[in-house]
Amino acid sequence: MREAARKIRRLGARNVLVKGGHLRGDAVDVFFDGRRLLEFSSPRLSSLHTHGTGCSLSAALALELARGCSPREAVERAKAFVTSAIRFSFPLGKGIGPLNPYTPATRDGERYRVVQELKSAFHLLRKMRVGHLFPEVQSNLGYGLSAAQGPEDVAAFPGRFVRLGKEVGKVSDPEFGASQHIAKIILTAMRFDPEIRSAMNVRFSEDLLGRAKKAGLSLGHFSRSDEPAWVKRREGSSLSWGVEQVLRRARKFPDLIFDRGDVGKEPMIRVLGRDPEEVVRKVLKLS
Repeated sequence: MREAARKIRRLGARNVLVKGGHLRGDAVDVFFDGRRLLEFSSPRLSSLHTHGTGCSLSAALALELARGCSPREAVERAKAFVTSAIRFSFPLGKGIGPLNPYTPATRDGERYRVVQELKSAFHLLRKMRVGHLFPEVQSNLGYGLSAAQGPEDVAAFPGRFVRLGKEVGKVSDPEFGASQHIAKIILTAMRFDPEIRSAMNVRFSEDLLGRAKKAGLSLGHFSRSDEPAWVKRREGSSLSWGVEQVLRRARKFPDLIFDRGDVGKEPMIRVLGRDPEEVVRKVLKLS
């Protein structure tokens, strides 16, 4: 690919991009501007529906150049655009389906809906005065985009919720990437069921577990004493590990996942659901 880029430039092109999408491993493209050979790499996506990637890449490049981007910046943006379009591609007709070039527009609309649903769920929490259910580390409520890939695709409340007795407050409106902790719970849950995109943590007590059972909510449990040493050493790994342990052995997706804590770790209940309203309705059953 590097040699091809050099030869093509000698034919007269000022800038050359050689695609590597059909090779094995990460999707690596090579860019050459006559001075530097640069590699643009992204994880390979498993989608079979990649029809139109080359045409979309060249169109996106032309658009970014027309916007005034440098060739290098245009390549970066165009590759990110195509990667996103592949991630949300879909089957259409028979054989290999097309990528989805409308992803950026529809994704922005979904981000708005996610934030609005979180705001609505918060108003319900405040109205029902459930501050007494918050743990010592406070509580948060998160909601992920469909097909969320990382914490930046999960919205939550910066600074968590604030309680005063039963009263519920917030520091700020929900933002994407605001909580690594709640995002890890949601992202782990979505690996087992993509529809489970929302979660909230509340304090642990045996009384609350009893209320959950009476309300017909299903429970999952993990023990922090079973955590491998490498999990304990890595900050923030316990949540992903614990949720995964429960879901791997669960016959059906639980409404609640809890643990009884450990040295320096407060016991906790995590309430899971398809959206913030469903999660809050389950929390209210504990109240």
